[in-house]
Amino acid sequence: MAVMNVLMPVAGLIKARFRGAKADIDSPFFKLHYRTTATIMFISCILVTCNDFFGSTINCISNTIPGNVMNTYCWIMSTFTVPSLNAAGHGKEYAHQGVQNYIPGETPKTHHAYYQWVPFVLFLQGVLFYFPHYLWKVFEDRKLDKITKDLRGRTLSLEQRSKQCDDLIRYIDETFHTHNFYAFKYFMCDFINLINVIVQMYIINSFLGGVFMAYGTDVLAWSEADPETRTDPLQEVFPRITKCEFMIYGRSGTIERHDAMCLLALNIINEKIFIFMWFWFIFLAVVTSLYMLYVIAVISIPSMRKYMLERNSKNLHTDTDMNILTDKAEMGDWFLIFLLSRNLDSVLFNDFIIRLAERLKNKA
Repeated sequence: MAVMNVLMPVAGLIKARFRGAKADIDSPFFKLHYRTTATIMFISCILVTCNDFFGSTINCISNTIPGNVMNTYCWIMSTFTVPSLNAAGHGKEYAHQGVQNYIPGETPKTHHAYYQWVPFVLFLQGVLFYFPHYLWKVFEDRKLDKITKDLRGRTLSLEQRSKQCDDLIRYIDETFHTHNFYAFKYFMCDFINLINVIVQMYIINSFLGGVFMAYGTDVLAWSEADPETRTDPLQEVFPRITKCEFMIYGRSGTIERHDAMCLLALNIINEKIFIFMWFWFIFLAVVTSLYMLYVIAVISIPSMRKYMLERNSKNLHTDTDMNILTDKAEMGDWFLIFLLSRNLDSVLFNDFIIRLAERLKNKA
């Protein structure tokens, strides 16, 4: 207990210093993309890659071709499944979904070659989700960090506080009406987030052969269907058992076809990653779309901008001060001040609002 009493203040100090180490330059909705989603993609990439290296990716069963040869060939050349025409025939007419009698040139088949590229695609997705944040960091150029570095995560005396606040007010006053492009670049990166998640859904849809868009709804419909007649959409997109044809020349030069059944254990992981991805992307697209509508409203309605600043400042200032500020500030000025409200404690921010409003009023 005594040890905990000693460690808790130390942990609090470390947390405070860590929080003050970097300025918060974006919204929680922005963080959903570059922090949460990018992390999910990179972890999924690592999971699939580890399974490829340390697990059993493919095992093909053949009576005539050595197992290691068959496995390598089918991994490189891809495997295929035969679409099930009659779901009720599973266990009667055929042993496994997608694995049944196949006549070359007559029976339709679906090739599966995506599994070689899954780790690369997941890594690329992680990079793409991080890119808008990287772009905004380049545009932002540590502006917020520079003007608030002496005010974040530090305990200051009243005299130091007043001096630092004066310096900040002087900077805002001298650069007033010059921050519109700064705000525009942030909102552009916000919009790129929305475009990115939508484009990625189409990329994955193309990568999986056009089945990703309806993947989640198909899984939900399958869970409610009759167990005797339903076809598992997970098995259609990520089959665990597939077929493979190995063709060689016989002694007389005739092509000999050797049929094999392959077990794709890696698809147990793939199906779970992509079904989660479908629901997460839908959630992310909806939330980001609503957030962009909110951003448009904030840009268009001055009263909303006033409300957002008041909410962050705990209403410790007078209404007149806030009216002066919101009336005189352009969109870029408001945006920079809003970011300041997220990085300064409420008492300091209120002092900043009162003194900046007074300076603007006297300047007029």
